[in-house]
Amino acid sequence: MNDDFKLPENCADMRDVRAGVDATDRELMELLDRRFGYMRAAARIKPDRAIVRDEARKRAVIDNARRDAQDRSLPAEPIAQIWEMLVETSIDYELAEWDRIRA
Repeated sequence: MNDDFKLPENCADMRDVRAGVDATDRELMELLDRRFGYMRAAARIKPDRAIVRDEARKRAVIDNARRDAQDRSLPAEPIAQIWEMLVETSIDYELAEWDRIRA
C-alpha cells in the first residue's frame, strides 16, 4: 500500500479520499499500539490489581475526548462512545497483562 496521500482539502476524487482514509487508519493503529503499550507499562507499574480500574480517570479521559471533539466540531457523543469502548478495552487489556506478568 502506498503511503503517499493527499490531505482532505486536496482530494480530487474518491481514490484520493480512500488513500487518505487508509493511511489515516494505519496511523491510528500505530497510535493504538502505543496507547496499549502504556497499558502494558501501567500493568507492570501498578502494585495492586484492584487499582487497575479507576472510574474517575475513566470519566476524565472520556470527558476530555468529548470536549476535544466538540472543539473540533466533530460528533462529540459518538466519539465519547468510541472512547468508552477504547477505555474499557484498555482496562481489560491491562488486567490481562497484570495477570500475565504475575503468573
